[in-house]
Amino acid sequence: MLTDVDLPAPGLLWTRWAALSAAMTGISRGERWSIDERGARRDDPDTGWARFALLDGRRAVLYGAHHDHHAAVSTDPAADPLTGAPDWLPWAELAPLAENDELGFVIWHENGRWSRVRYQPRYDDGMVELLAPLLSEERMVTALHAVTGLAARPGLREIAADLLHAAIRGEVDAGHLDALLGDTADIGAALAAANRGGITPGTRAPRIAPGQRPPMRRVRRLSQGEHDRLVWSAMREATELRRPAPPDTDELGALVSWLQERAPAGDGRCSLLAYADATSFSSQPGEHPPADRPGEERYAAFRRLTELVRALRRAESDPRYGRWFYLRVETSANKFRIERCYDSWPSWWPDDGVSGPWRTNLQEEVEARNPRWRPTWTPLLDPEIAYRPTS
Repeated sequence: MLTDVDLPAPGLLWTRWAALSAAMTGISRGERWSIDERGARRDDPDTGWARFALLDGRRAVLYGAHHDHHAAVSTDPAADPLTGAPDWLPWAELAPLAENDELGFVIWHENGRWSRVRYQPRYDDGMVELLAPLLSEERMVTALHAVTGLAARPGLREIAADLLHAAIRGEVDAGHLDALLGDTADIGAALAAANRGGITPGTRAPRIAPGQRPPMRRVRRLSQGEHDRLVWSAMREATELRRPAPPDTDELGALVSWLQERAPAGDGRCSLLAYADATSFSSQPGEHPPADRPGEERYAAFRRLTELVRALRRAESDPRYGRWFYLRVETSANKFRIERCYDSWPSWWPDDGVSGPWRTNLQEEVEARNPRWRPTWTPLLDPEIAYRPTS
């Protein structure tokens, strides 16, 4: 199902983009807003990216991704920005981006309107934030004015407006750019960018040929969150494979001693609940969590606990059986009890439904084991589980 999008007409959006590209190029910042033979580009390492292309007639396409609003892979259920999109889009560029979870929005203009897939549930795709300067004449004049860095210069907004209006008429020349940017700018480079954008006399904006829809493409059926929860649910239902208990080690003794010394009541009773993999570590408070010491540097105890748990995990690793993920240790003054979970999510580890082990970390661990010692949920870690082929 599709929905309309409120955007300027393609020709107006293009001239604004080209004018801003020319101005930014003149101050050596053309990498943010640019024009090439495939269309207009927006590239901001801190925010995201967008591409805009004109086709024959009044057809156009706008696509990209905002780093903080990339809901196509995080929204439940998974959102496919190409569902119901027309055949003439540049599918050769769009399909690989969608398959690699790099496409946040696709909006196309046809029959006098902008359209996109209707988001279910609704979410902000970040397009407005990425293209904010282009969405009205007032914003565009403000953006051109800001390029100069001379906010107090008299008449500068009027000069910016003149450049914008000249761009709409296709009449931008060196005088317009010099009036806005001043003597220190590279007017030649700015004018070359304006030429590429088709906003100078005798030039034309570049256009791309219509694309062709692929007969089959890979479409996400599970969002990242849904895929995570599928794996985590299987981990909670799994049972531990029977493997020999690791031998006692100095590392185990060091961890037990540290816990006994950190007993909150000073009686040796201390508890530890921990998760660890190759790159991450977390702990949860048990019945008797380790106590901080007066005057101790903040997080010093956590750093030391991380070191001790990681050292124990290394010491107890086995090339066949692998390494455990979850660890529970309970101590008293002269005893301790330990539980290790290699294959399952134990009942004593909290589950909030939204956070848990990273699938890539789980996959790295279990695939390093002998196949006999891989848990039943191992096949669910395959990234292809999240995709389905469709026409």
